[in-house]
Amino acid sequence: MASPEQLDPSLQVWLAALHQLALADGDFDAVERRMLAEHLSETLPESELDWEAMGPVHDADLARLLAADPTVAEQFLRTAVVVALADGHLSRAELDLLQHWAELLGCDQAPLAGLQPCIDHLSDDDWHPLEPLKHWLDELDPSDPRVAGFIVNLIPSQCPFERDIVLFGHKLVHIPPMCKLNPLYDQLVGLRFRCLGHLSQEQQLRICRKDSAQA
Repeated sequence: MASPEQLDPSLQVWLAALHQLALADGDFDAVERRMLAEHLSETLPESELDWEAMGPVHDADLARLLAADPTVAEQFLRTAVVVALADGHLSRAELDLLQHWAELLGCDQAPLAGLQPCIDHLSDDDWHPLEPLKHWLDELDPSDPRVAGFIVNLIPSQCPFERDIVLFGHKLVHIPPMCKLNPLYDQLVGLRFRCLGHLSQEQQLRICRKDSAQA
């Protein structure tokens, strides 16, 4: 295990920013927040950070550690877009944060141009502006297992729109998968698969057991 002085501060800020973005739309309940914090504590045990109590990442730290290398900055922005879209929709708070970070880090904002809040409600007519974003996300392949693990844990293993409506213990109706409501679903699934390939066999087995339990 690396000692605190060996911890890459850019990775710490990178994951802290993704953690902030994951909570930005307020959809995470207390249990989900705790699970996310526990995952980050396992990912960076040497950081000794209280992830549950952590506040927003400072712009100055993000710019200082990530803006110097345009490639690193763009890779961070791509992972941030994935985190924002992982639950199947995009909130105004998430989009504002993405655009702010893109400007702060000097990234090309063109791939973000097709994004709109509540992306799961886009119609077929809105698909064309998202083509550049699809190709942009298809090129993302985070080799760092800690970033890859974070993404795998946020992207659901099955369509988040599929669910059973239960009342008084009886299933009333089953809502089938509607993955194409999210026009970037294929990109998210492909990325999750690539990220799994960067994890250890032990991590992959643990995630497979978790996926099976949720199926």
